[in-house]
Amino acid sequence: MAASARVFVSHLSGVAVFDPNGDRVGRVRDVVAMLRIGARPPRVLGLVVEVASRRVVFLPMTRVTGVESGQVITTGVINMRRFEQRPSETLVLGELLDRKVKLVDTGQEATVLDVAITQLQARRDWEIDKVFVRVGKTGPLRRKGEQLTVEWSAVTGFSLEEHGQGAANLVATFEQMRPADLAGVLHHLSPKRRAEVAAALDDARLADVLEELPEDDQIEILGKLKEERAADVLEEMDPDDAADLLSELPEADKERLLTLMQPDEAADVRRLMSYEWHTAGGLMTTEPIVLRPDATVADALARVRNPDLSPALAAQVYVCRPPDETPTGKYLGLVHFQRLLRDPPSTLVGSITDTDLQPLAPDTPLPAVTSYLATYNMVAAPVVDAGGSMLGAVTVDDVLDHLLPEDWRETELHQGALGMSEMSEMPEADHGH
Repeated sequence: MAASARVFVSHLSGVAVFDPNGDRVGRVRDVVAMLRIGARPPRVLGLVVEVASRRVVFLPMTRVTGVESGQVITTGVINMRRFEQRPSETLVLGELLDRKVKLVDTGQEATVLDVAITQLQARRDWEIDKVFVRVGKTGPLRRKGEQLTVEWSAVTGFSLEEHGQGAANLVATFEQMRPADLAGVLHHLSPKRRAEVAAALDDARLADVLEELPEDDQIEILGKLKEERAADVLEEMDPDDAADLLSELPEADKERLLTLMQPDEAADVRRLMSYEWHTAGGLMTTEPIVLRPDATVADALARVRNPDLSPALAAQVYVCRPPDETPTGKYLGLVHFQRLLRDPPSTLVGSITDTDLQPLAPDTPLPAVTSYLATYNMVAAPVVDAGGSMLGAVTVDDVLDHLLPEDWRETELHQGALGMSEMSEMPEADHGH
């Protein structure tokens, strides 16, 4: 790669990593650098790469042969040992973006928006050489929010510990990530930085990410939010996930947050918490698609198109007498998504309702729920009480969450599949990861 080439690290986030044969190895999640004394530019040690099963490994820059056209090319040899950040190392995306620094010449305070890395002449070594900053207002010639690209030596303050560091630019870098992938990024940040990123996410996005994190991370993040905001985030979570999280909190904290939530949202969560976790009632969500029998296929498809619905919940609609929200009036049956596609838009859902499948009782144990879904090839099943009212629906993802080991999210974030870990093994990299 030519020495004049320069890459801004925000453009590396999520970029695919390929071996020389064109096979995809993983995706870039961060850049690891080592700050140096004085104004010397930091040395770029390598990349944090997410490989199979969301495992993150270290790829030394000495094994990067090209960074171009939106992709990273490696020598094809990667140590699959899990990446562990060392005290002397800095995660560029995770820790440098949004930092407050000062311009050496003027003493102005500036916010780091991005940094650029470049490869040194005739060597495989890389370093950070440029910093993209936004400076404040200093006089008549500069307006507030002016953006500048300066040499690394032109700014100071990177080595100082910063409290209350923002995360807007880091969040923007990860904007296109799926919640599960962003959860992996948060899990590997320091507790300080994790709290700052959580504070910068909007309520809905943070709720989605919390649902994908291990229990310890969930409790830690929720505990660092102001109580009013914690209640807002819990309202954005799926009721069953919110109930699971709240059940892990001390009784006083749980009640305080439930009191701060909207009464109808809190009522759903309290209802779910009244069931044993290993039963259909404890597994279900209280927000399936419920329609009256006089609703049309067009009405049903409009509800199914809601992008906030999970694929499992969008796979079928449930037909009930009013009211239209759980717990509803009498459960009549369900209509599969494929049937909705086969009938004219004006067809009433009551005329195409499948009434043959018996719903689950709320006390149905987990093994019986699993057998039900497997027997009828279902991705979701209705839960109905003894009086015939629909209480909610159990989805296959909720069942899997409880069939897997309790620490599966932690394991998923820390370990890769066995076959992948045995592949590409090599002696310790020069960096030691």
